[in-house]
Amino acid sequence: MTTFWGRHFGATNPEPPAARPGALRPPAPTPDPESPAAAACASSCSPAEISESFHRLLFALPAATEGTATSSGRAMLKRLELLSTRFDVRSLPRLPAVLPQLLRTLKNDTAAGAELAKLVGRDPLMVGEVMRVTSSVHYRAAQPIGSLRQAVILLGQEGLHRVVTQLAMMPILQASTGNSTHAGELLWEHAERCAHACAWLTKSDGGDTFEAYLAGVVSHTGTGAVVRLLRQLLADAPTQALDSAFIIECAALGTRLSLQAACYWELPERVIAALDENQHAPDGADSRLGGALQVADAVAMAQVLGSHEVLPPDVDLGAAWPGGHTSAQIKHCQDNLRQHFAPEAPTPA
Repeated sequence: MTTFWGRHFGATNPEPPAARPGALRPPAPTPDPESPAAAACASSCSPAEISESFHRLLFALPAATEGTATSSGRAMLKRLELLSTRFDVRSLPRLPAVLPQLLRTLKNDTAAGAELAKLVGRDPLMVGEVMRVTSSVHYRAAQPIGSLRQAVILLGQEGLHRVVTQLAMMPILQASTGNSTHAGELLWEHAERCAHACAWLTKSDGGDTFEAYLAGVVSHTGTGAVVRLLRQLLADAPTQALDSAFIIECAALGTRLSLQAACYWELPERVIAALDENQHAPDGADSRLGGALQVADAVAMAQVLGSHEVLPPDVDLGAAWPGGHTSAQIKHCQDNLRQHFAPEAPTPA
């Protein structure tokens, strides 16, 4: 029996890669494990440095500066891994009930705007999000949007795909970190940018942009659980600078839990494969979607770090990327992200 996502996207759910035997294979560490990864890079950073800086910001952990004593955190990491084995993906919320029929209809290229509007109209939250997005600067039309049908037609199938995915995933990501509003907002900032960048890179290769967007938006759904577990472990411990190896292992644990969540939601086979490959970044990917996700993950992290003044906003990732995409492609992707997520000018009173 095919899964829900398999029925709609032509793929069956594979054996969850997270259940395969073997230890975690974390991202390659930086050359100097004691380096201050959260310090601003002068002009360029490696993907590993970007990831460490992002996760330090996400976990609210201080960076190790020159002359600062660091802790390896090995004992804490063992406790963290033990706690993570109790993570139950069944505790994650299911996707909204209206999604199956809506996504099935969206898969049909001949679906009429009226039919889509009728489905969207069943969910008041979805109606509000569609109207909000079509009123933004990016979609703003010459004439005001007067009906839900007009808004749906203006969005188009690709735009509606994204609105539906965002509406389903944003509350999940923001709630995944428990009472850490800071971390929940950071995860959603990254998810939006990662999804957009992954779809942009995939479109240039002629791939499935919706699967790419979906892979990007769910790529860190399990990292919120790591945030919660760390807060438990650090509640009675003094805040200290933990070394790079600890941060790398925590990030790897987050990607593993994200993969488990994707399997639980029965996402398309190619999406699950890309998330599996993302566990081993930046060692390379076997699939085009996996390669696009690895690049998108890094450029999204870099932009979030730039917006929080941890890194320069114009940091260049192209020169340091190990392969798969050219420096020019990565630079164009970064430029596109900056343009798409530029702050909107305030509306005149």
